[in-house]
Amino acid sequence: MNRKSVKERAQILRCLVEGNSIRSTSRITGASKNTITKLLVEVGQACSEYQNKHLQNLDCKRIECDEVWSFCYAKKKNVPEDKKGQFGYGDVWTWTAIDPESKLVVSYMVGQRTAMYAQAFIADLAARLNNKVQVTTDGLKLYIDAIEESFGSNVDYAMLVKMYGDDQNKEKRYSPSTFVASEKQKVSGNPNIENISTSIVERQNLTMRMGMRRFTRLTNAFSKKVDNLEHAVSLHFMYYNFCRIHKTIRTTPAMEAGVTDHLWSLEEIAALVD
Repeated sequence: MNRKSVKERAQILRCLVEGNSIRSTSRITGASKNTITKLLVEVGQACSEYQNKHLQNLDCKRIECDEVWSFCYAKKKNVPEDKKGQFGYGDVWTWTAIDPESKLVVSYMVGQRTAMYAQAFIADLAARLNNKVQVTTDGLKLYIDAIEESFGSNVDYAMLVKMYGDDQNKEKRYSPSTFVASEKQKVSGNPNIENISTSIVERQNLTMRMGMRRFTRLTNAFSKKVDNLEHAVSLHFMYYNFCRIHKTIRTTPAMEAGVTDHLWSLEEIAALVD
């Protein structure tokens, strides 16, 4: 099979990062589904390696962490008996950590919502930071031991615990629970109470769902393989960090954080494979 030019690869990637499915990308570009999937795998791997190498020694002051749900192969209730309990079948969680000032996604990990993945994710995050930071998470208890193990006393850590009510008059399948209140809890160090927030990382969850078709709720778009989900996530964050101008800071997060000195193009991302 002849290799597509960088321009042709960039056209395919543009469709994918703007929320198109593989099938719609095939209709738009004329490329086959197999070609698009193969490109996603190659570019996803290259993006993961590049970000792992260059998102280091970051001078962040604050970090917000969260987890966003998706599923692979089938929803948990529909997973066949012989595949139940195996990673990549049913619920999958993507852990993310964002700098609310530069908007840079510092670390991400596709996995399960377990202590093992929480520890691996926080360890990766801590290794990328250059100085003491304030970390805010939601009320997931798995973070407490993970942050203590990786940061020790070199962190100001707080939780933002949100409480929701149950409105009996709403259709539960389509309507989220009613937000009742939130509580700011200091866990360790001396976090600034005014900076205890998860608003930016929760907004990033929406960006993920809008930018990756396989994260869209209440559709038939989902990943058949967890490896492909990981590649899509790596591509998404490469585009978000290096190519997409954030309206709030009027530049890319990578430029704002000093990781790169120029605005990347999708052609540059496509060329990472070479």
